[in-house]
Parts: sequence; C-alpha cells; structure tokens
Amino acid sequence: MWRLQTLLIATLLTGTLSAIASAGRDIDRPEKMSLSQLEKRLAEIDAELSQLAPTSLRSGVGAVGYQSAYHKSPNNTEWAQIDLGEEFLIDQIVLVPNIVRDSNTGLQAEGFPVEFRILAGTTDTSHVVASFTAADHLLPRIAPVAVPIDPLKASWVRLECTVLSSRSWSDTHYTLMLSEMMIFSGRTNVALLKPVQTSSSHRSRSGRHERFLVDGFVPYLMDATHGNKSLSRGFPFKLKENSPTLTIDLGASFSVNQINLHAVDLSHTIPQSVTDDYAIPQLLRVTGANRPDFSDQVLLFEYERKSIYDAGPIIMRNFPETRCRYVLITALEDPTITAPQFPKKKTSRIGFAEIEIFANHQNKALGRPVSADPDLNASDIILQRITDGNNFYGEILPIRDWMDQLARQHDLEVERPQVTAERSLRYARQKTTLKWSIWTIAILLGGGIVLVLIEQILRQRAVFRTRERIAANLHDELGANLHAIGLLGDTAKKVVDQKNASEEWSDLIEIIDDVRDLTEETGSAARSCSNMLEAHGLDLNLVEEMRRTADRLLADLEHDFSVLSEDRLHRVSPRRRVDLILFYKECLTNIIRHSGATVVSTQLSAEKKEISLCISDNGGGTQGEVPSSLKRRARLLGGSVTAASLANGGTLISLSFRPRRRLPTWRVSDFIVSKLESRNRKN
Repeated sequence: MWRLQTLLIATLLTGTLSAIASAGRDIDRPEKMSLSQLEKRLAEIDAELSQLAPTSLRSGVGAVGYQSAYHKSPNNTEWAQIDLGEEFLIDQIVLVPNIVRDSNTGLQAEGFPVEFRILAGTTDTSHVVASFTAADHLLPRIAPVAVPIDPLKASWVRLECTVLSSRSWSDTHYTLMLSEMMIFSGRTNVALLKPVQTSSSHRSRSGRHERFLVDGFVPYLMDATHGNKSLSRGFPFKLKENSPTLTIDLGASFSVNQINLHAVDLSHTIPQSVTDDYAIPQLLRVTGANRPDFSDQVLLFEYERKSIYDAGPIIMRNFPETRCRYVLITALEDPTITAPQFPKKKTSRIGFAEIEIFANHQNKALGRPVSADPDLNASDIILQRITDGNNFYGEILPIRDWMDQLARQHDLEVERPQVTAERSLRYARQKTTLKWSIWTIAILLGGGIVLVLIEQILRQRAVFRTRERIAANLHDELGANLHAIGLLGDTAKKVVDQKNASEEWSDLIEIIDDVRDLTEETGSAARSCSNMLEAHGLDLNLVEEMRRTADRLLADLEHDFSVLSEDRLHRVSPRRRVDLILFYKECLTNIIRHSGATVVSTQLSAEKKEISLCISDNGGGTQGEVPSSLKRRARLLGGSVTAASLANGGTLISLSFRPRRRLPTWRVSDFIVSKLESRNRKN
C-alpha cells in the first residue's frame, strides 16, 4: 500500500515539475534572461538613461535638411553621395532624421528610409559598410542613427536607399528626407560643408537642399544632464561705424583645425518672443596669430549668413591645421547683401554662448580668457562664460558624443518597454506557477490523506476479519472442547451412580461437578470474548460490560463500581472500549489469583481530555511493580499505568489514556469501518 502511495506522489510531483519546466520553455523573447537578470537590466537602463543627454528639440526657423523627389510607391532608389575631397580614416556615420509633428503619433521621423545601405571608398575601391532593412526596426524614431564601422580609408560616402517611407500627410507620396549626415574620423565630422551629389532633389522650398545635408545644423538643442547652467547674451554694435572683435588667448601655440560657435539663446519662451538672428552678424572673419598684436595673423575662415537657413544653434567650421595662440573673431558688414530677409538696421548684435577651438580633438579655448572691444560694453563675467564649457542647459558635449548619447537613449527607450513587458510577463507566469504549485501541493496532501485513509480502512477491515476468524474459532473449537469435557464429566458421574458407589466416591462426584461448573463458566467467558472480538465494540456498552465482568469475576468478594461523567464515555473509540474491558478483566484476574484480597473498589472517570480507571484492593500489595500483562494492555490503549501500595496494605492500579489518540482522519476511518462491520453483521 505504501508503494502505491509513494508512486502516486512521485507521479504528481513529476507532472508538476514538468509543467513548470514547460512554462519556462514557452518564453520566447529576444533576451533570454532570468527574472533577476531582467530586474538588474531594468535598473541598468534607468541608471544609464539618467546620464544621457535627452532629446530636446530646437524651435524657430531654419533649414530642415535634404529632400528627394516624390514617388508613388516605396520601392524606388534614391541616393546621396558626399565627396570628402581627400582620403580620411573614417569610423562612424551618423544619420539625423527630419522630424515632423504627426497628429496621431506625435513627433516622428519623416522620409527616413526603410531599407538602405551605406557605401564608402576611394577612387579605386568601394565597400558596403552597413546595410539595414525593415527587420532592423529603426523606425519609429526621432533620434539619430549612429552607425559604427570598421575604420577604413574613404574619399566619398554614399547613402543608397531602396525602400522609401511616405510623408506623414499622404500614403502616396514617398520620398527620402534627412536633416544631417555626419561622417566622423575620430571626433571630427569630415563631411561638414563638403560637396553633395543626389539622385534627385525637391526644391519647392529653399529650406530643403542637398547642401543642408552637411551644414552641421541638427534639429536638437544640446541639453546635457550635468554641468552648470551658463547664461549668455549678445552685445549690440552700430553698423558701418565699427567692427567689433572678440579675442581668445589660448595660453600657448596650438595647431588648431576646428571652431564651434554656439549661438546665444534668443528667448526662453516657445515660440520665441523676438525676431532675431542668434546674435550672429551677417559676416564673421576668424583669424589666428601667434603675436598679441596680430601682426602675423592668418585667415582661418569666413562665415557669411546669406539667409535664415545659414544660422543655427551651433556653427561648426573645419579648416586646415594652423598653428596659433590668439584667435580673433571680427564682425563685418557686407554692403552687397540686400536680400529682403535682411532689412536695413541701424544696429546689430554679436555674442556667443560658447566658443570652442579644437586642436587634436581637444577644446583648447576651455577656461581661457576672452577680451572684447570697449564699445561692446561686455563685462568680464559675461566674457568668462564664453569659454566656461557650459551653455544654457549645462555642459557642452563633443558633437560625436552628443549624437552617440541621443542614439543610445533611443535604443534604451525602445529596450526598456520590452524589458518591462517581459518582467511583467514573468511575474504573471510566476504567479500562475505559484497558484498551480499551491493547487498541486493541496492535491498531493489530499491524495496522501486519502491513501492513508484507504490504507487505514483496509487495515482495520483486515483486523476485523482476523478477529472475526479468531472469535469464530474460539467459539467453535474451544466451546466444543469445553462442552465435550462437560459431557465426559456427566458420563463419568452416571457411571459412578449406576454402580451405587459408596461414600468414598463422593469426593470424585464433587470434583466432577466442579469441573462441569468450570467448563460452563469457561464456555460463557469464551462466548463473551468472542462476542467482543466479533462486535469490535460497536454495540458494546462500556459501563454495563465492565459491571458485568466485575460481578462475574468478583462474585465471592465484596466490590463496588462507580463512574464519574459517564456522558463523556461515548468519545472512547469502539476498538479501545474492547481494550479497556480486557485491561479491566486482566486486572481483576490478577487480584483474584495473587492478592488474596476480600474487598475491591473500581472507579471509572471521564475527564475532558483523559479517561482514568482506578482499581484498589486490600490484598498483599505489589511493592509498586506493574504486572507485564497490564503494561502490554496499557500500551494497546496508548496510555500509562502505575501501581502503588496503599497504607492499609492494599494495591492501587491507575490507568490513564486519551479517548482518541489519532488524527481526525483515523476517526473517519473508524467510523467508516464501524459502519461496514455493522452492515456485515446484519447481513
């Protein structure tokens, strides 16, 4: 039976573990992470996002980049090629999308290619350095796409698009649109202001031209998460009367090759409350020198703002390496410019949020002193802010790092919902698994209880059948033998009577009568025992049977029998009733045989949690020794028995036990067996 129970439990456990393992195998996510790994990854994403520059969009008017011609289907090829002029060792390409407001999805990239590849090479070589399809899920996005490549020498880079995306306002107008295309050699954007060739161009608006693909203007504001806020402003000057200058002392002579001019903030409101020109004059001349009087000055570059599309938050210029210590920025007026977007004005402004001067990719102007013409009325505090390394939002980042952070932020913001969804799914599955585990454990416990209950019933039925056979054998064999002994005694008595035996045979006749009485008494006792064994105590009245036993065995002695709380005796199980009666009978038998007592007293008490039986006599006493037969009977009852000598020389036998010592499960089994046995007897 125990093997069956063990087999069932093992089967249920195996099924449960298999179900849990199957649930784990059902997880088919791109990232095969455990729940703890998902939690760790989510914390890492949040920590990294807190350190990245957010995507802050610029406002105002300006160029939006390049746009190709329209097509009626997406499967059309459009390309744009940048001629670098010379060979550079390039290692990264950045594509900045054109951003539009969508009424349904908000800000989104417009015209960004769905499928494209990037080629790079020289006059003699050509390499495909990157390729993307719709399966790469680059869209939707507003962040740039940073494409790292294995370093290679290239004099040209070509973007070739084979599947285009539609305009936000039409599903039948497909085009290629990009705000900026950057090609990095180290930290230098070597594509800045280089010639661009395209397969087609949409020139309905002046702000969409291939030259704007490499003008250095992006639709973002540099908004770092760290650094100190630095306010800047422009200084007014009168046209035609002076040419204001700003001078930066680098402290030593360096080979400089790049300058970034960060425009001042026009306004803190959106939209801007003023129409201004970023405090950038129409003409800027930048020269370098090693002497403070600029007697050896060399032209680094000139900047001309021909239209509003030539100004932006950061004006970046590359030029051939020039060794200098001093850099002079001069604001000029060009009288030849008469475009309507530049109305006649009496004054203009010049000012910068930051001026960066690079030598070997390092900003040598950081923290260096700036001086200005006295006419500009610029305070030293304002001038110090021009080279403090901060703008209105915080620290100024290298352009490549800025683009990398914006691209990385997009990747993390795409990954985070996936990790969160996977974590929620795992928690839901874990909750379901826990629920099934609880149910499985409950089923296992229930099954175990049922198995034990069945085993107990079968065992008790086997005990009942054994008792029934013993009772039948005792009744039939012992009763028949005792009856035969009695008949033999009667026959012997008749023989003696027929021979008219003399008085000397009278003792024999008396012995034969005693034998006859003993056999009848023994037969009656055997029938009583067999009845108790067969009945299993179901119809047994405990008190009446104990009284009857005392009256029969103690007929020649003075005895009394008392019961306390008789109404609680019904809690004694049927089997233990029989065991209690047999204990009592064995105790009385020992008194009759060994004590020589003349008075016996019995008290049966039923307390709330304990049944006690006390038998005292006035016999010879036991010196505290409990007969082994009584110990054996007490163990069957699950109780304890003690023997004590009384002051008058008698003995007190005390038995105590709980009415029921098993769990409620066994009570149920006793009840079921009792009903089965009762039904069998009736049949």
